[in-house]
Amino acid sequence: MLIGYARVSTTDQTFALQQDALTAAGCDRIFSDTGSGSRTDRPGLIEALSYVRTGDTLVVWRLDRLGRSLAHLIQTVTELQERGVFFRSVQEQLDTSTSGGKLVFHVFGALAEFERDLVRERTMAGLAAARARGRFGGRPRKLSPNKLRQLRTLVADRRNAVSAICKTLRISRSTFYRNMSGRNDDRASA
Repeated sequence: MLIGYARVSTTDQTFALQQDALTAAGCDRIFSDTGSGSRTDRPGLIEALSYVRTGDTLVVWRLDRLGRSLAHLIQTVTELQERGVFFRSVQEQLDTSTSGGKLVFHVFGALAEFERDLVRERTMAGLAAARARGRFGGRPRKLSPNKLRQLRTLVADRRNAVSAICKTLRISRSTFYRNMSGRNDDRASA
């Protein structure tokens, strides 16, 4: 049995083109969603995936209608194959029920994995280059070097209470103690 799945991104778009193509491909039933492909909550897709049975074929008009990304597409089709369900894309003429379709799909998988590895390598190289230049990721420090010097000067004067220092520098007590950690300061209760 051929089961169709159609998706449009906005309510302004119509399913007509996809439905016509899926009907022409011989789909007995068509499920659909309206919403961005990046959304994870697609009830029509979930319903279609639960409806298909072993030996069925899930048919889409184009590959980008099914997956949020190439990795998601490969994951979805792999899960279908594990259940004995085939996959077909009308526009790309990809059919996993044929040996040629399986080959093309495995090539897509290899390319997706290669792309992920390249992204990871570039990210790691960029982080290493930034660290070599003295730059570190994460949230910026609340206190600039100048404000940190002011904090230490105010702490050095034993007459200043912690609450007064925090108010003067417009910092919280936790910021005060985080920046004073490692220094003995018996004014914790001030």
